[in-house]
Amino acid sequence: MNYHLFGHSGLRVSELSLGTMGFGTEWKWGADREGSQKIFDLYAHAGGNFIDTANRYTEGTSEKFIGEFIAADRDHFVVATKYSLRDRPGDLNFSGNHRKNMMRSVRESLKRLNTEFIDVLWVHAWDGWTPAEEIMRGLDDLISRGWVHYIGVSDTPAWVVSQANTLAELRGWNRFAGLQIEYNLLQRTVEPELLPMAKAFNLTVTPWAPLAGGALTGKYLKGNRGRLPETSSRLSERAILITRKVVEIAERLDVTGSQVAINWTRQHKGQSMIPIVGATKISQLEDTLGCLAWELPADAVNELNEISRIELPFPQKFFAEPGVLDVLYGGQKEKVKHP
Repeated sequence: MNYHLFGHSGLRVSELSLGTMGFGTEWKWGADREGSQKIFDLYAHAGGNFIDTANRYTEGTSEKFIGEFIAADRDHFVVATKYSLRDRPGDLNFSGNHRKNMMRSVRESLKRLNTEFIDVLWVHAWDGWTPAEEIMRGLDDLISRGWVHYIGVSDTPAWVVSQANTLAELRGWNRFAGLQIEYNLLQRTVEPELLPMAKAFNLTVTPWAPLAGGALTGKYLKGNRGRLPETSSRLSERAILITRKVVEIAERLDVTGSQVAINWTRQHKGQSMIPIVGATKISQLEDTLGCLAWELPADAVNELNEISRIELPFPQKFFAEPGVLDVLYGGQKEKVKHP
């Protein structure tokens, strides 16, 4: 296992993050305590130190399990959890990004994790109501109290993250150091705005669902749709076409489809990208960890890029038009070296 600096901070985190949404069986799937312990131990023995959970995962059981698993060596692990999603149905102030829910949720996460601090606290999703100033000031207060060390933001528009980080910098508050988004071969719509924004602000990107919920392993090609509805985009004609290419490349390289899909996600040169890999069986994590032993060759990356290519939206598509390039750069853009 190699390591990355977490965004613009000096925090060292492993190149794969262990997703623990499946730690616990409260949602009628997932791993029991014994199975979760085995998955955690395998990840830790491979050198992994970056654990991803949330207040909502398996109704709090995920955090409880993690608290037990890290207790013997708490300071070794980088524990990331989230707030925003509801803990009590029907109560408006038990959900959202506002300060009241933030403080309550963090206190309860600390109890479940049985720890004095959270290494990384993610805003789980933007609620659209709470002012950025309230959120960033509240997060800065958590850091000042020593309850939280670093902050990140998940599932939020690029312009909102830009506004929040710029505001925090101007006020002298702590800024987001990480961005968590869905990103995989079936979901590339984050590329025009969110990924360039993350690079500009030096945010580490931690993609969730790098296997698109298992679709990119090829298992759905066999007709086993699991819990997915027939209308899911992961079962679309485009998704099937991309998945077949993943399987074809995996067979050619004598590796698994999971490893191909994850390596495509994490092989972003010049951008810190740490996929969140989950497992409910130890065999799944064993397979995933195999991706660390090799890299996708350039021709395979190009094939996957082409088959999964998305149409750029405005203004990115506009900026690529020959006429615009001519008038904007005087027809000389290719003569200027630019990163």
